[in-house]
Amino acid sequence: MAEFLGTAFLLIAVVGSGILGERLAGGNVAIALLGNAMATAAALFALIQWFGPLSGAHFNPLISAAIAFRGDLTWRAALAYVPVQLVGAIMGVGLADCMFDIPIFAFATQARHGPSQTLSEFVATFGLVGAVWTCSEIGPSTLAGVVACYVGGAFWFTATDFANPAVTIARALTDTFSGIRASDVPCFLMAECTGALASVILFSWLTPSKICRSRR
Repeated sequence: MAEFLGTAFLLIAVVGSGILGERLAGGNVAIALLGNAMATAAALFALIQWFGPLSGAHFNPLISAAIAFRGDLTWRAALAYVPVQLVGAIMGVGLADCMFDIPIFAFATQARHGPSQTLSEFVATFGLVGAVWTCSEIGPSTLAGVVACYVGGAFWFTATDFANPAVTIARALTDTFSGIRASDVPCFLMAECTGALASVILFSWLTPSKICRSRR
């Protein structure tokens, strides 16, 4: 339930701030993106602080898989988290659209494709998983701030900033500023999964995690 609520609120923040930012920006995409990034980062910090003690505040199937791989979460729990995160993300999108009087669960028409978008999604996910892996192991008190700042910054230093399969799938169901066309989703999912895998491989070697110690 904590993962469901947290993921739902994350998507409410992402989609809702995108809708309002676009409405208030008067056609200035930079202002809309700035509002979207700041609101998402602020909400993510609060959500990690709120739900972290209850479920770990993953809100992301790839984070759950990485933490399970390290041995800090059972695979049974991780597999239970994934569908709940996806349903929570979809419900969050629907609630955001409803609050702003937007057609609910309309398929997105926002095109996000091409090698640069795929590379950006790989980089964004690699960094997010690496930050969570490192800070949750050796600096857990910094985790909420690091993740929130990274995600907020990645809105601007990458061409995309989804870094989350549940978020990607859910955002295909909102024809708003934050949407992604359904035909572009598979490439995003591939980039996210490969970025997460590369990050786990590297940071399991770089950090003194439990899995590293168990292999020595």
